[in-house]
Amino acid sequence: MKVRFVLLYLSLFAYMLCKGQSVSVDSLKSMLARSKEDTAKVKLLLRIGMIYRSTDPQLALPYTEQARELSSRLGYDDGLALAYKYTGLAYYDQGKFIDAMENYNHSLAVFEQMNNKIGVSNIQNNIGVIYKEQGLDDNAQRFFFNSLQNAEEAGDVLRITTALNNIGSVYDHKDATRDKARDYYKRALPGSKQLGDNDLIGATLGNIGETYLKKNSNNKDSLLIFGDSALYYFQQQKKAYESTADISYALYNIGRAYIKQGKFENALRSLQQAYDSATAMNSTLYLTQALEGLGNAYDGLGNYSKALESRKKAEKLARDIHSLYDLKDIYNGLAFDYARLSDFGNAYKYQSLLINLKDSIYNREADLKLASHEFDFEIQKKQGLIDLQNVSIERQKLARNAFIAGFALILIIAVILYRNYRNKLKINRLLDIQKAQIETLLSNILPTEVSRELQATGEATPRFYESVSVLFTDFKGFTTIADSLSPQEVVAELSEIFTTFDNIMEKHGLEKIKTIGDAYMVAGGIPVETHDHPVKMIKAAMELVHYMRHNNLQRKMKGNQTWEMRVGIHTGPIVAGVVGRKKYAYDIWGSTVNIASRMESNGEPGQINISAATYNLVKHQFECEYRGKVYAKNVGDIDMYFVKETWVKPTSITAENASITIPH
Repeated sequence: MKVRFVLLYLSLFAYMLCKGQSVSVDSLKSMLARSKEDTAKVKLLLRIGMIYRSTDPQLALPYTEQARELSSRLGYDDGLALAYKYTGLAYYDQGKFIDAMENYNHSLAVFEQMNNKIGVSNIQNNIGVIYKEQGLDDNAQRFFFNSLQNAEEAGDVLRITTALNNIGSVYDHKDATRDKARDYYKRALPGSKQLGDNDLIGATLGNIGETYLKKNSNNKDSLLIFGDSALYYFQQQKKAYESTADISYALYNIGRAYIKQGKFENALRSLQQAYDSATAMNSTLYLTQALEGLGNAYDGLGNYSKALESRKKAEKLARDIHSLYDLKDIYNGLAFDYARLSDFGNAYKYQSLLINLKDSIYNREADLKLASHEFDFEIQKKQGLIDLQNVSIERQKLARNAFIAGFALILIIAVILYRNYRNKLKINRLLDIQKAQIETLLSNILPTEVSRELQATGEATPRFYESVSVLFTDFKGFTTIADSLSPQEVVAELSEIFTTFDNIMEKHGLEKIKTIGDAYMVAGGIPVETHDHPVKMIKAAMELVHYMRHNNLQRKMKGNQTWEMRVGIHTGPIVAGVVGRKKYAYDIWGSTVNIASRMESNGEPGQINISAATYNLVKHQFECEYRGKVYAKNVGDIDMYFVKETWVKPTSITAENASITIPH
């Protein structure tokens, strides 16, 4: 799924004024040479600076800094606040975020002193944008909410709309808060329309549509509803972008919505229009996305040769603009198409390219994450210097020339202490990074509680649990299925299935123990004991069955062999602990595990087979069908039950989000 990061500059009032005038920069400079040292000269300097900002931000700085110096001498607070702000914007345009942040903070302090809520809201938004671009979402959201509060108190529609969009963009980063993101985007839409800004309207509509497009479900009716909602907003986006270069992006989004609904012919028409529009506008990025979208539509129609043709064109364009995320989707699609055309050599080639590209993207994201930590540290350091400077100024006002020698001594001591503090911060930061890496590695291998015990004491004590639910799944005839696929396809299929299983178990608070070939083993009620683990396990098992049913339906439509899954559950006592000292593994033992395994092997595909022990714990919440006593190897006759189907909300599995970031 494509992710579009939109950086939208809302026009500044002063900038619009200077654009609306026909006076040239040379004329303004001539006026500047004849002007007196007053507030009118400050406004003239800022006006020239804003004109240069639109062409060469570096050239804007001498004029905005002159405006700051003159405003300071004149005691002109409005000019001083704006000069700091425009200097910050010029630095932001050059990617010098620390310098931009320093000037924004000075501007914010002046606006707060003036009790200018519109100015305060404006600067708080700009600071939030920098934090967001550095990946520091908590700091960004704090400033965006403060900006919204001040904008609402001032009744400023422009800044209310800006803040609502930016709050939504931060919530859009996580699946769990995407519904909140949609709410804030929708709250921003009336303001966008009131302002009459079609770029802002189109971007907001597109982001609302994206939130619906990313909602997944194993229920076909739900998918159609999500697709319809996304389609509605993308069609509105198309109207906003009419006669602009972005019309291609809106048509591309409409095609994606049709694909989600399974309406591949409609998708093909929209994506072809997107391609034609991008060609007319000579937009390489939009051409790349349209071609990849056409590949997805052709895949849906089973025309893998045409899909391959589109993706090969997209590959060249994506390489030209170095669009790694588009290349990732293209490589994945090419590997799929070649495999469907039985060209396994090329399928393997593009699968290898995909793996290498994913590593490259991961390394780049890791570098960006480290850079964001460094940025946060530098900002804190700058803020410390600003605070120290402000304290120094206040003391000078109160004491004037008194205690100069004493102040100098204090300053020297402060510098020494600061240097020591900075060195300690660097050391602590390295230690924190290393500690976080170790904790992350352990948390991926062991349960959190066991990991903490292991780090604290160097060992994890085995524990006895009186009541634990154990689930096994297995695929009937897996050996036959595996023989009909290439090794890469077998691994890819199992990886996709077990990744979905992992998400379902995490959602229900259950502990995955391990996978053995095509078998999947889970336990509920450990390492933290709970009383509702049998119910959670049944609900999770239902989601597994629903997911595999949907997966098999898709496989049948493509003419592929289905994967028939058996599920078995038993509840009873177990012992759990960590095995080994070098390659840690968390495991469970006891007859409960053996019986759970027998419940699976004596079940039937598409059914959830539970023991009498489990049935007695869930019989008041789930309708079950008694099977009678069934013989289980090495166990004997066991009372077994099939759980009858009940609707359970399926797990949503989504990609990354779109966002809208609006400095102004």
